[in-house]
Amino acid sequence: MVKETMCALVYEGPRELNMRQVPVPRPEKGEVLVRVQKVGICGSELSGYLGQNSLRKPPLVMGHEFAGRIAEIGEGVTAFQVGDRVTANPLVSCGKCLDCQSGYANLCEKRVLIGAGMPGAFAEYVRVPSGNVLPLEENVPMDDGALTEPFACAVRIAALAELKPYDSLLIIGAGPIGLLTLRVAQLYGVNRVVVMDLNEDRLSIVKAMGGIPAANAEQLKKQIPVRGFRKSVDAVGLEVTRQQCVEYTRPGGTVVFSGLHHADSQLPINSFIRNELTFRGSFGYTPADFHFALKWISEKGLQLDQWMEKVPLEEGKACFEKLLSDPGPVAKFILEVEPESSFGE
Repeated sequence: MVKETMCALVYEGPRELNMRQVPVPRPEKGEVLVRVQKVGICGSELSGYLGQNSLRKPPLVMGHEFAGRIAEIGEGVTAFQVGDRVTANPLVSCGKCLDCQSGYANLCEKRVLIGAGMPGAFAEYVRVPSGNVLPLEENVPMDDGALTEPFACAVRIAALAELKPYDSLLIIGAGPIGLLTLRVAQLYGVNRVVVMDLNEDRLSIVKAMGGIPAANAEQLKKQIPVRGFRKSVDAVGLEVTRQQCVEYTRPGGTVVFSGLHHADSQLPINSFIRNELTFRGSFGYTPADFHFALKWISEKGLQLDQWMEKVPLEEGKACFEKLLSDPGPVAKFILEVEPESSFGE
């Protein structure tokens, strides 16, 4: 029996995250209620925490990278049963427009993100449209299941870059998306991946994963192939990192921009023209990317467990502050809402 109220970590203003008792949402027709067990902290939520994100307005329960078990089923849902292990695509689209029908639900004008436009998973329970829910196989840890969402972002980046095994790849930014893009590139068979970041702790993760770390432009220049990298990914979003991607990509190469830090940047457009560079923006993921990400996780695993830090939900605010100051050698913070063994109590 699902209780009436639940604990939730509520964003109530800039740098204000507080544990509150709030009503448990009830699934409507075509929806399910998920009892959250693991939920990741996304970099986009940091700007929300600082009051710098227009999509996240207080009071709000954030959290869109999660996994758990079905706790309640709404009318008309037949694909799931109470107790099923699941994760969810948090990008809710209309499913009817041309973009959705063409496979580009991430570009739907009516899209809403769980944890931004609707209550998220920094709570004991979260309400999700059943069409956005995917089952987790028993071999998939809940931690990995919660990271299907950011892994799908990396899958999207790799698809837009059209990675090939013989490519040389530059990734600027060793945050979660940069590290997961490294992992996806390796699954594509790419052997030469250089990752640049100013954070030495994050670069230690890059090295341990089999990438080539570069702590500054000087170190990076020593790793540039003749005429430049075939593919480059900016996972930061600063003007300087965007410019570096253009500068270090070979003629005929591809640059994928995914970081959203700066809204505007000056870029050397003549270089795009003269070098016939392909410019791609990568936003979120399509439903196909999400399914493929989960398939890869099920078959190959993320192999990031040793660089995850898992803490109770009530310590979430401290994690946000640590991410803003010095996260150390941590690829991802996972908030633990309910232990796996507690389901059914």
